[in-house]
Amino acid sequence: MPFGQSWELWFTLLVVVLMVYGLARNWAADMITTGCLTLILVAGLFAGEHEAPNPLFKEHPEMKEIPGVPATKMVRNLPSVVEGVAGFSSDAMLTVAVLFVVVAGLTQTGAMSMVSRQIIGQPKSVAAAQARLLFPVMGLSTFLNNTPCVAMFMPVVDDICKKYKISPSKLYLPLSYASVFGGCCSKIGTSTNIVVATLMTKAGFPEMGMFEITWVGVPAALVGITFIMVTSKWLLPDRKPAISLSDDPRQYTVEMIVQPGGAIVGETIEQAGLRHLPGLFLAEIERGDNILPAVGPTERLQANDRLIFVGIVESVVDLQKMRGLMPATNQVFKLNDPRTQRCLIEAVVSDRCPIVGKTIRDGQFRRQYDAAVLAVARSGERINAKIGDIVLQSGDTLLLEAHRSFESKMRNRSDFFLVSSVQNSAPPRHEKATVAFGILAIMVLLNGFEMLDLVTASLLAAGAMILTKCCTAREARESLEIEVLISIGASFGIGKALEMSGAANLLADGMTNAAQLFGDGPWPVLTAIYLATMILTELITNNAAAVLVFPIALAAAEKLGVTSMPFIMSIMVASSAGYATPTGYQCNLMVMGPGGYRFSDYLRMGIPLDLLYMIVTVTLAPVIWPFK
Repeated sequence: MPFGQSWELWFTLLVVVLMVYGLARNWAADMITTGCLTLILVAGLFAGEHEAPNPLFKEHPEMKEIPGVPATKMVRNLPSVVEGVAGFSSDAMLTVAVLFVVVAGLTQTGAMSMVSRQIIGQPKSVAAAQARLLFPVMGLSTFLNNTPCVAMFMPVVDDICKKYKISPSKLYLPLSYASVFGGCCSKIGTSTNIVVATLMTKAGFPEMGMFEITWVGVPAALVGITFIMVTSKWLLPDRKPAISLSDDPRQYTVEMIVQPGGAIVGETIEQAGLRHLPGLFLAEIERGDNILPAVGPTERLQANDRLIFVGIVESVVDLQKMRGLMPATNQVFKLNDPRTQRCLIEAVVSDRCPIVGKTIRDGQFRRQYDAAVLAVARSGERINAKIGDIVLQSGDTLLLEAHRSFESKMRNRSDFFLVSSVQNSAPPRHEKATVAFGILAIMVLLNGFEMLDLVTASLLAAGAMILTKCCTAREARESLEIEVLISIGASFGIGKALEMSGAANLLADGMTNAAQLFGDGPWPVLTAIYLATMILTELITNNAAAVLVFPIALAAAEKLGVTSMPFIMSIMVASSAGYATPTGYQCNLMVMGPGGYRFSDYLRMGIPLDLLYMIVTVTLAPVIWPFK
C-alpha cells in the first residue's frame, strides 16, 4: 500500500504523538488512551479499504491451494468499533483484572506479609531493598507469566515502603522491569516467547527448547539489574507524600498482646518489625506485674506480653494486620458479626453520648453499639490506662472494630459528632493464609505445566479465593484498579490501528532499510531488526510487534545468505523488553499509579535500559547462534 496515499496512516501516527504528548504532560493515562482510541474509532467510520493478501493465509497457508478461496481480500485501514474495543475483552486485560482478585485474597489473609518477611527481610537501604526484591521476582517470572508476578508483589512493595520509609517510586518500576527480565529467560516466561516459538515451528525450524533463550536472557537480565541498582539513585524520582504520616494530630493509644505460639514469640523488637511502622512507637511492655519502659530493639518478646503503642490510625491498621499480635481487648471476640464483615471505624464522642463520664467497661460500650473499642485518641496526649478503664470525654476519638453498617447507622445519631470508616482496614484472616498460598501454588502449577492457560487458571484461583473466604466479594470488587484496566484495553485498540493503517510496517521497513547506510553485513541489519521490534513494542502490543517483524527478519536473513536464528532470538528479546513507555508493557501500566510515575520517568530510566538490552542481545546472539 503506498503510504503517501493513505491519510489513515498519518492520522494514526498523529494520534500516537498526541497520546505520547498527553502521557508526557502527566495527564491521566486512562483518559488520554481512551480519548485517542475514540478519535481512531470515529475516523474509522470514514476509513477506506485496500487490497491485501487474504488474512486467512497467515494462519493457514494450505488454504492457498483450495479452489474458490480468493488470494486477496479488501482490508480496512483503521479498526472498526468491534476491532477497536476488542482489547477490553482481551486475555491480557482479563488476566490483570482477575489477578487483582487473587492478590486481594493473598493480602486479606496476610499471606503477602509472610512473603515480605521471609524474602525481603529488613533492608537498611534502597539498594538493599531492590536487591532483595528484584532477584526473587526475576526468578519467579522465568517460569510464571510476568503479569501475575507484578500483581503478587505489589502489596509486598507497598508494605516495604511503609515500614522502611522508602519512596514507592524507587521500587515499583524496578519491580515491573525485574518481571520482564525474568520473562526473557525461558520459553514460557512470557506469552511473546511462546508466540515467536510458534512462528518458528510454522516456518520449518526445529521446536525451540525451554531454555534456549536463557543464553541471552540471563546475561541481559544481570546487566539490567546491575544498571537499576547503580543508577536508580539518580534516574528514578524520590517522590514522598505531600503530607507526612507523622503530621496527623490524632495519636491513638492502642494495646496489643503477643499471641502464645505466634510468629513473633522469641523474636526481638527489631526482628518482629515493630520499630519500623511510620508514625507509631512502642511506648512500653507490660509483662506480668512488670512494666518495661523505653524498650530497646534487642528486647525479646514473650507470649502474652502486653504491648502499648502510640501512633496514627494508618499505622494502627498495619499493627492490627501483623501475624502474631492480637487486640488486647477480648471484646472483639464477643461481637455478633463475623470478622469478615467488619472494618475499623473512627468515631468522635459527642457531649450527648450516654456513656460520657463513664469507663468503657462500665458504660458497656460493646453491648450498646455492637462495637469494640481498640484505641482512644485525646487531643494528642497519651492516655495511661487500659482500654476498659478509660473514662470517655466529649471530643475523644475512638478507633472501633464493628460491622461495615455501623457508619450508616450512627451517622444521624447524636452519640457521635463524626463517624467514618478506615480504608482497607478489614481484620486479617491469618487462619486462611495457608489456603491462599495453596490456591496460588495450584494456579502457578496449572499454568506453568501448560495444563491450563493463564486466564482460566487465574479465574479458577480468583473464584477459589472468594469461595474459601480468603477475600469477600466486596473486597474482590474493590481490588480492581479500573484506571489500569481501561488504559490496557484502550492501548490495544491504538496498537491495532498502527498495524492496520500500515504505520507499523512503515516503521519496521524504514529501520531495516536505514541499516544499509551502515554497511551490507548482517550486524547492522540485526541491530535494525532489534530496534524496529523494540520501537513497535513500545507503541503497540509486544505480541503484535513480534508477528509484524518476524517475516521481515526471515527475508533479511535470506537476502544476506545467513542463518535466521540470531534475528529470531533478537526479536524474542526485543518484543518482550519494552522499558521506555508505560504502554510498552502492561506491567509498566500496573505500577504507574502506585509508584506515582510520570511519562518522563519511564523515558529517563527505560531508554538506557532498552539500549543496554539491545547491545547485550545483538552482541551475544551471533556468538551463540553464528550467522554462518
